[in-house]
Amino acid sequence: MEHVQQFGSENAEFSEAGVFARYESNVQSYARSTPAVFAKAVGCEIWDERGGRYLDFLSGAGSLNYGHNNPVLKNALIEYVNLDGITHSLDLHTEAKAQFLTELADTILLPRGLDYVAQFTGPTGTNAVEAALKLARKVTGRTNVVHFTNSFHGVSLGSLSMTGNQVLRKAAGVPLQGAVCMPFDGYYGAGVDTVAILEQMLSDKSSGIDLPAAVIVETVQGEGGLNPAGWEWLSDLEALCKRQEILLIIDDIQAGCGRTGTFFSFEPAGIVPDIVTLSKSLSGYGLPLALVLMKRELDHWEPGEHNGTFRGNNHAFVTAAATLRHYWRSNEFSREVMEKADYLEGRLRGIVARFPKHLERVKGRGFMRGISFADASYAAAVRDRCYALGLICERCGADDEVVKCMAPLTVTPEELAEGLDILERATGDVLSARGSSGPKIRIAAS
Repeated sequence: MEHVQQFGSENAEFSEAGVFARYESNVQSYARSTPAVFAKAVGCEIWDERGGRYLDFLSGAGSLNYGHNNPVLKNALIEYVNLDGITHSLDLHTEAKAQFLTELADTILLPRGLDYVAQFTGPTGTNAVEAALKLARKVTGRTNVVHFTNSFHGVSLGSLSMTGNQVLRKAAGVPLQGAVCMPFDGYYGAGVDTVAILEQMLSDKSSGIDLPAAVIVETVQGEGGLNPAGWEWLSDLEALCKRQEILLIIDDIQAGCGRTGTFFSFEPAGIVPDIVTLSKSLSGYGLPLALVLMKRELDHWEPGEHNGTFRGNNHAFVTAAATLRHYWRSNEFSREVMEKADYLEGRLRGIVARFPKHLERVKGRGFMRGISFADASYAAAVRDRCYALGLICERCGADDEVVKCMAPLTVTPEELAEGLDILERATGDVLSARGSSGPKIRIAAS
């Protein structure tokens, strides 16, 4: 804690109204609801410059599945840096890359019977999606790609065309092309089979939809509101894609790397996607790293046909390999995550049952959960109250009506319970104060 207090005293300009307000663009978003200046973080805990402690149930939007400064990963990285290991290498061969690829194959791919080859793209998730879309179009010779309502795949132009959010789409400034949006599982209610609707549209020569190159889908729509696709729905979607010779792309950027309990979120569905995109928690340490996995027979790239300067983040290779060695060589870590996920779901269901007038239901899957509010402004007020009480969380959904819990997978049972206690208290505080102040209230910490 002494380090944190020292940071604040020596950097007085780093304040809520200081350097950020003066020099950072208006485009910033998370900092608006969480305006503290953070200085130190370990595991699920994060401290601001004044020494204030928070529990982090945002986890870098799912980029810190193993917590802040995980000692296993930190020690591996420090050792590598101290030995003057390669930092940047374009796509040159390095020991760090070889060790990651070997660990990925031996620990993840081969035990699951997946014969994928790996393409390292630019460092972010949207880079991986762009590469996957280009590859699908190159392989099939077709241009259209089907995505789904409430989807989010990134904000560069190609991936943005596959994203449903109107605010994000409007910012493109140009027409977004090459995409067909279809209803996600449950979009029309539980009784409507939306895969059957898609098949009917593809089979009807007058539907106006050209045969697509690919279908891209999240098994749990993260930013779209924690909407889970049913296992049978995913299986039916894969079968449709096979019948129509359409490539199936699973965007596992947020739901993958253990967030739903298994390393790949699609494993319980028993499907084998043609292409998988990964990023966020792939490095495990918050270091930028993105990956496209493709069936070997789909690797139609010519050398250098899709490239980028930052394809060789060797520091990320080191920490990514360490996560696989330490957490994924056995089923123990996955079992522990699912135990905590069961507790999380139970606690959230209890909160919904306590406030049935204002809370609709628990959403999501595994350790990727949230509560849907009937009024999105209440969700904003609860998020703000959580922050005042020492819990960092965020919202998602078409109207930001879902308060989501994205604690690190390594969170201790005590920290998880503490965070959920705060969430329950914050919900009660907001809903009990609604009468005189209305939903858009901000209650100071007690």
